[in-house]
Amino acid sequence: MGVINSVTGEINPEDLGSTLTHEHIMVASGGIPQTYPEYINRAAIVEEGVKLLSAARSEGNVQTIIDLSTVDLGRDVAMLREVSLGSGVNIIAATGNWRDIPRVFWNESPDTIASLYSREIEVGIDGTGIKAGIIKVANDVEGVTETAEIVLRAAARAQIRTDVPISTHTAARERVGDQQIAIFEDEGVDLNRVYIGHSNDSTDIGYLTGLMDKGAWVGLDRYPGNPSVAENPNWEERTETIKKLIDAGYGNRIMVSHDWAVRMFIASPEIRAERDIRNPDGWLFIYRNVLPRLRSLGVKEEEIQAIIVDNPRRFFEGKK
Repeated sequence: MGVINSVTGEINPEDLGSTLTHEHIMVASGGIPQTYPEYINRAAIVEEGVKLLSAARSEGNVQTIIDLSTVDLGRDVAMLREVSLGSGVNIIAATGNWRDIPRVFWNESPDTIASLYSREIEVGIDGTGIKAGIIKVANDVEGVTETAEIVLRAAARAQIRTDVPISTHTAARERVGDQQIAIFEDEGVDLNRVYIGHSNDSTDIGYLTGLMDKGAWVGLDRYPGNPSVAENPNWEERTETIKKLIDAGYGNRIMVSHDWAVRMFIASPEIRAERDIRNPDGWLFIYRNVLPRLRSLGVKEEEIQAIIVDNPRRFFEGKK
Protein backbone atom coordinates (compact mmCIF):
# COMPACT_ATOMS: atom_id res chain seq x y z
CA MET A 1 0.00 0.00 0.00
CA GLY A 2 1.73 3.15 -1.22
CA VAL A 3 -0.13 5.84 0.71
CA ILE A 4 -2.68 5.88 3.53
CA ASN A 5 -5.89 7.90 3.61
CA SER A 6 -5.97 10.14 6.68
CA VAL A 7 -8.69 12.67 7.47
CA THR A 8 -6.41 15.49 6.29
CA GLY A 9 -5.21 13.75 3.12
CA GLU A 10 -2.80 11.06 2.03
CA ILE A 11 0.19 10.21 4.21
CA ASN A 12 3.06 7.79 3.74
CA PRO A 13 3.40 4.74 6.02
CA GLU A 14 6.68 6.07 7.41
CA ASP A 15 4.82 9.18 8.59
CA LEU A 16 2.62 7.19 10.99
CA GLY A 17 5.17 7.21 13.81
CA SER A 18 3.99 6.04 17.22
CA THR A 19 0.49 4.74 16.50
CA LEU A 20 -2.52 3.83 18.63
CA THR A 21 -4.37 1.34 16.49
CA HIS A 22 -7.89 1.26 17.98
CA GLU A 23 -9.32 4.47 19.43
CA HIS A 24 -12.33 6.79 19.12
CA ILE A 25 -12.94 10.51 19.37
CA MET A 26 -16.71 10.09 19.76
CA VAL A 27 -18.91 7.02 20.06
CA ALA A 28 -22.63 7.55 19.45
CA SER A 29 -25.24 5.97 17.15
CA GLY A 30 -25.87 6.23 13.44
CA GLY A 31 -27.56 9.50 12.44
CA ILE A 32 -27.77 10.95 15.95
CA PRO A 33 -25.07 13.64 15.55
CA GLN A 34 -26.68 14.87 12.32
CA THR A 35 -30.37 14.52 13.25
CA TYR A 36 -30.18 15.74 16.86
CA PRO A 37 -27.16 18.06 16.96
CA GLU A 38 -28.37 19.63 20.21
CA TYR A 39 -27.89 16.25 21.93
CA ILE A 40 -24.14 16.32 21.28
CA ASN A 41 -21.95 19.28 22.16
CA ARG A 42 -19.78 18.94 19.12
CA ALA A 43 -17.61 21.99 19.82
CA ALA A 44 -16.79 20.70 23.32
CA ILE A 45 -15.77 17.30 21.97
CA VAL A 46 -13.51 18.89 19.38
CA GLU A 47 -11.93 21.15 22.02
CA GLU A 48 -11.32 18.28 24.43
CA GLY A 49 -10.13 15.98 21.66
CA VAL A 50 -7.55 18.55 20.55
CA LYS A 51 -6.42 19.06 24.15
CA LEU A 52 -6.07 15.36 24.94
CA LEU A 53 -4.43 14.37 21.67
CA SER A 54 -2.04 17.30 21.93
CA ALA A 55 -1.03 16.06 25.39
CA ALA A 56 -0.58 12.53 24.05
CA ARG A 57 1.60 13.89 21.28
CA SER A 58 3.66 16.04 23.65
CA GLU A 59 4.24 13.45 26.38
CA GLY A 60 3.93 10.13 24.56
CA ASN A 61 5.03 11.20 21.08
CA VAL A 62 1.74 9.83 19.73
CA GLN A 63 1.72 10.73 16.05
CA THR A 64 -1.27 8.75 14.73
CA ILE A 65 -4.51 7.23 15.97
CA ILE A 66 -6.87 4.98 14.07
CA ASP A 67 -10.44 6.03 14.83
CA LEU A 68 -12.64 2.97 14.38
CA SER A 69 -16.02 4.68 14.68
CA THR A 70 -18.18 3.49 11.80
CA VAL A 71 -21.47 4.94 10.56
CA ASP A 72 -23.44 2.93 13.16
CA LEU A 73 -21.21 4.42 15.88
CA GLY A 74 -22.10 7.99 14.90
CA ARG A 75 -19.01 8.61 12.77
CA ASP A 76 -18.33 12.31 12.09
CA VAL A 77 -15.31 12.60 9.81
CA ALA A 78 -15.45 16.40 9.73
CA MET A 79 -15.03 16.32 13.52
CA LEU A 80 -12.06 13.99 13.14
CA ARG A 81 -10.45 16.40 10.68
CA GLU A 82 -10.89 19.33 13.09
CA VAL A 83 -9.30 17.36 15.92
CA SER A 84 -6.44 16.22 13.70
CA LEU A 85 -5.69 19.72 12.45
CA GLY A 86 -5.92 21.16 15.96
CA SER A 87 -3.68 18.57 17.60
CA GLY A 88 -1.21 17.80 14.84
CA VAL A 89 -1.93 14.08 15.25
CA ASN A 90 -2.81 12.01 12.18
CA ILE A 91 -6.25 10.39 12.36
CA ILE A 92 -7.29 7.52 10.10
CA ALA A 93 -11.06 7.08 9.68
CA ALA A 94 -12.94 3.84 9.07
CA THR A 95 -15.56 2.54 6.71
CA GLY A 96 -17.46 -0.67 7.46
CA ASN A 97 -19.85 -1.47 10.28
CA TRP A 98 -19.86 -2.13 14.02
CA ARG A 99 -22.47 -4.35 15.70
CA ASP A 100 -25.49 -2.11 14.90
CA ILE A 101 -25.73 -3.34 11.33
CA PRO A 102 -28.39 -1.31 9.47
CA ARG A 103 -31.53 -3.32 8.81
CA VAL A 104 -31.28 -2.52 5.10
CA PHE A 105 -28.08 -4.61 5.01
CA TRP A 106 -29.65 -7.70 6.59
CA ASN A 107 -30.79 -9.14 3.25
CA GLU A 108 -28.40 -7.28 0.97
CA SER A 109 -25.68 -8.89 -1.11
CA PRO A 110 -22.08 -8.58 0.10
CA ASP A 111 -21.12 -7.15 -3.31
CA THR A 112 -23.54 -4.25 -2.96
CA ILE A 113 -22.29 -3.39 0.53
CA ALA A 114 -18.67 -3.80 -0.59
CA SER A 115 -19.26 -1.17 -3.28
CA LEU A 116 -20.42 1.28 -0.58
CA TYR A 117 -17.35 0.63 1.56
CA SER A 118 -15.12 0.97 -1.49
CA ARG A 119 -16.69 4.31 -2.42
CA GLU A 120 -15.87 5.67 1.05
CA ILE A 121 -12.26 4.61 0.50
CA GLU A 122 -11.86 5.74 -3.09
CA VAL A 123 -14.13 8.82 -3.29
CA GLY A 124 -14.99 9.96 0.22
CA ILE A 125 -17.44 9.97 3.13
CA ASP A 126 -20.61 12.08 3.51
CA GLY A 127 -19.67 14.36 0.63
CA THR A 128 -16.61 15.66 2.51
CA GLY A 129 -13.94 14.17 0.28
CA ILE A 130 -12.41 12.62 3.41
CA LYS A 131 -11.51 9.03 2.58
CA ALA A 132 -11.49 6.00 4.86
CA GLY A 133 -8.12 4.38 5.45
CA ILE A 134 -9.29 1.16 7.10
CA ILE A 135 -12.31 -1.21 7.07
CA LYS A 136 -13.94 -2.01 10.44
CA VAL A 137 -16.14 -5.02 11.19
CA ALA A 138 -17.41 -6.37 14.51
CA ASN A 139 -18.59 -9.62 16.07
CA ASP A 140 -19.14 -10.14 19.78
CA VAL A 141 -19.96 -13.01 22.13
CA GLU A 142 -22.68 -14.32 19.80
CA GLY A 143 -20.02 -14.95 17.17
CA VAL A 144 -20.47 -14.47 13.44
CA THR A 145 -24.23 -14.41 12.98
CA GLU A 146 -25.94 -14.80 9.61
CA THR A 147 -26.35 -11.04 9.26
CA ALA A 148 -22.83 -10.31 10.44
CA GLU A 149 -21.43 -12.76 7.89
CA ILE A 150 -22.85 -10.62 5.07
CA VAL A 151 -20.88 -7.64 6.39
CA LEU A 152 -17.69 -9.65 6.88
CA ARG A 153 -17.86 -10.88 3.30
CA ALA A 154 -18.53 -7.33 2.11
CA ALA A 155 -15.48 -6.09 4.03
CA ALA A 156 -13.38 -8.87 2.51
CA ARG A 157 -14.42 -7.94 -1.02
CA ALA A 158 -13.81 -4.24 -0.39
CA GLN A 159 -10.38 -5.10 0.98
CA ILE A 160 -9.47 -7.08 -2.11
CA ARG A 161 -10.70 -4.28 -4.36
CA THR A 162 -8.95 -1.41 -2.55
CA ASP A 163 -6.06 -3.08 -0.65
CA VAL A 164 -7.13 -1.11 2.44
CA PRO A 165 -6.68 -3.32 5.54
CA ILE A 166 -9.39 -4.71 7.83
CA SER A 167 -9.62 -4.19 11.59
CA THR A 168 -12.04 -6.25 13.68
CA HIS A 169 -13.86 -6.06 16.99
CA THR A 170 -14.00 -9.50 18.58
CA ALA A 171 -14.92 -11.38 21.74
CA ALA A 172 -11.53 -12.90 22.41
CA ARG A 173 -12.53 -15.22 25.24
CA GLU A 174 -15.01 -16.87 22.86
CA ARG A 175 -12.26 -17.14 20.19
CA VAL A 176 -14.37 -15.19 17.71
CA GLY A 177 -11.23 -14.21 15.81
CA ASP A 178 -11.04 -17.77 14.49
CA GLN A 179 -14.54 -17.41 13.02
CA GLN A 180 -13.67 -14.10 11.38
CA ILE A 181 -10.51 -15.52 9.85
CA ALA A 182 -12.45 -18.47 8.43
CA ILE A 183 -14.70 -16.06 6.51
CA PHE A 184 -11.78 -13.97 5.27
CA GLU A 185 -9.93 -17.09 4.13
CA ASP A 186 -13.01 -18.28 2.28
CA GLU A 187 -13.15 -14.92 0.50
CA GLY A 188 -9.49 -15.09 -0.47
CA VAL A 189 -8.25 -12.19 1.68
CA ASP A 190 -4.53 -12.02 2.39
CA LEU A 191 -4.57 -12.38 6.20
CA ASN A 192 -1.53 -10.11 6.39
CA ARG A 193 -4.11 -7.34 5.72
CA VAL A 194 -6.25 -8.35 8.73
CA TYR A 195 -5.99 -7.09 12.32
CA ILE A 196 -7.93 -9.07 14.95
CA GLY A 197 -8.80 -6.52 17.63
CA HIS A 198 -9.57 -6.65 21.35
CA SER A 199 -7.46 -9.78 21.54
CA ASN A 200 -6.03 -8.91 24.96
CA ASP A 201 -9.36 -9.70 26.58
CA SER A 202 -7.84 -13.19 26.44
CA THR A 203 -4.61 -14.46 27.97
CA ASP A 204 -4.82 -17.73 25.99
CA ILE A 205 -1.43 -17.71 24.30
CA GLY A 206 -2.37 -20.66 22.10
CA TYR A 207 -5.38 -18.80 20.72
CA LEU A 208 -3.39 -15.59 20.12
CA THR A 209 -0.42 -17.28 18.46
CA GLY A 210 -2.83 -19.37 16.39
CA LEU A 211 -4.27 -16.19 14.85
CA MET A 212 -0.80 -14.97 13.99
CA ASP A 213 0.33 -18.36 12.67
CA LYS A 214 -2.48 -18.07 10.13
CA GLY A 215 -1.00 -14.76 9.00
CA ALA A 216 -3.16 -12.19 10.81
CA TRP A 217 -2.08 -9.37 13.09
CA VAL A 218 -3.24 -9.23 16.70
CA GLY A 219 -4.50 -6.04 18.35
CA LEU A 220 -3.86 -5.96 22.10
CA ASP A 221 -5.97 -2.86 22.17
CA ARG A 222 -8.07 -2.75 25.32
CA TYR A 223 -6.22 -0.93 28.07
CA PRO A 224 -6.54 -0.82 31.00
CA GLY A 225 -9.42 -3.29 30.60
CA ASN A 226 -12.57 -3.64 32.67
CA PRO A 227 -11.99 -5.29 36.08
CA SER A 228 -15.73 -5.19 36.84
CA VAL A 229 -16.04 -8.19 34.51
CA ALA A 230 -14.60 -11.08 36.51
CA GLU A 231 -13.24 -12.93 33.47
CA ASN A 232 -11.37 -9.90 32.11
CA PRO A 233 -7.63 -9.76 32.76
CA ASN A 234 -6.34 -6.64 34.50
CA TRP A 235 -3.82 -4.36 32.85
CA GLU A 236 -0.85 -6.09 34.44
CA GLU A 237 -2.00 -9.48 33.12
CA ARG A 238 -2.54 -7.96 29.70
CA THR A 239 1.00 -6.59 29.78
CA GLU A 240 2.44 -9.92 30.87
CA THR A 241 0.69 -11.44 27.85
CA ILE A 242 2.60 -9.02 25.60
CA LYS A 243 5.85 -10.16 27.20
CA LYS A 244 4.96 -13.83 26.68
CA LEU A 245 4.16 -13.21 23.01
CA ILE A 246 7.43 -11.36 22.49
CA ASP A 247 9.35 -14.16 24.20
CA ALA A 248 7.58 -16.67 21.93
CA GLY A 249 8.79 -14.78 18.85
CA TYR A 250 5.59 -12.90 17.95
CA GLY A 251 6.67 -9.36 18.77
CA ASN A 252 6.59 -8.48 15.08
CA ARG A 253 2.83 -9.28 14.75
CA ILE A 254 1.25 -7.37 17.65
CA MET A 255 0.03 -3.79 18.17
CA VAL A 256 -1.34 -1.97 21.21
CA SER A 257 -4.04 0.60 21.92
CA HIS A 258 -6.75 1.57 24.45
CA ASP A 259 -10.21 1.57 22.77
CA TRP A 260 -10.73 4.87 24.59
CA ALA A 261 -12.95 7.79 23.58
CA VAL A 262 -13.33 11.48 24.40
CA ARG A 263 -17.12 10.93 24.60
CA MET A 264 -18.91 7.56 24.66
CA PHE A 265 -22.64 8.20 24.40
CA ILE A 266 -23.56 4.52 24.12
CA ALA A 267 -22.54 3.96 27.76
CA SER A 268 -24.52 5.08 30.80
CA PRO A 269 -23.33 8.13 32.77
CA GLU A 270 -22.32 5.78 35.59
CA ILE A 271 -20.18 3.64 33.29
CA ARG A 272 -18.61 6.72 31.75
CA ALA A 273 -17.68 8.06 35.19
CA GLU A 274 -16.26 4.67 36.23
CA ARG A 275 -14.25 4.52 33.02
CA ASP A 276 -12.65 7.90 33.70
CA ILE A 277 -11.78 6.85 37.26
CA ARG A 278 -10.29 3.58 35.98
CA ASN A 279 -8.20 5.36 33.37
CA PRO A 280 -7.40 8.96 34.26
CA ASP A 281 -4.47 8.80 31.82
CA GLY A 282 -6.66 8.39 28.74
CA TRP A 283 -4.50 7.97 25.63
CA LEU A 284 -1.36 8.13 27.77
CA PHE A 285 -2.14 5.00 29.83
CA ILE A 286 0.06 2.79 27.66
CA TYR A 287 2.93 5.28 27.69
CA ARG A 288 2.75 5.94 31.45
CA ASN A 289 2.04 2.41 32.61
CA VAL A 290 2.36 -0.36 30.03
CA LEU A 291 5.65 0.56 28.39
CA PRO A 292 7.44 1.12 31.73
CA ARG A 293 6.08 -2.23 32.92
CA LEU A 294 7.36 -3.95 29.78
CA ARG A 295 10.78 -2.44 30.38
CA SER A 296 10.76 -3.72 33.96
CA LEU A 297 9.93 -7.19 32.59
CA GLY A 298 13.03 -7.06 30.42
CA VAL A 299 11.54 -6.08 27.06
CA LYS A 300 14.13 -4.29 24.95
CA GLU A 301 13.64 -0.80 23.53
CA GLU A 302 13.78 -2.06 19.95
CA GLU A 303 11.01 -4.55 20.77
CA ILE A 304 8.86 -1.75 22.20
CA GLN A 305 9.62 0.37 19.14
CA ALA A 306 8.42 -2.49 16.94
CA ILE A 307 5.07 -2.70 18.71
CA ILE A 308 4.23 1.00 18.65
CA VAL A 309 5.97 2.22 15.47
CA ASP A 310 7.27 -0.48 13.14
CA ASN A 311 4.35 -2.91 13.25
CA PRO A 312 1.61 -0.35 12.43
CA ARG A 313 3.74 0.86 9.53
CA ARG A 314 4.30 -2.66 8.23
CA PHE A 315 0.61 -3.48 8.65
CA PHE A 316 -0.37 -0.61 6.38
CA GLU A 317 2.45 -1.28 3.94
CA GLY A 318 1.13 -4.82 3.54
CA LYS A 319 4.61 -6.28 3.48
CA LYS A 320 5.20 -9.76 4.91
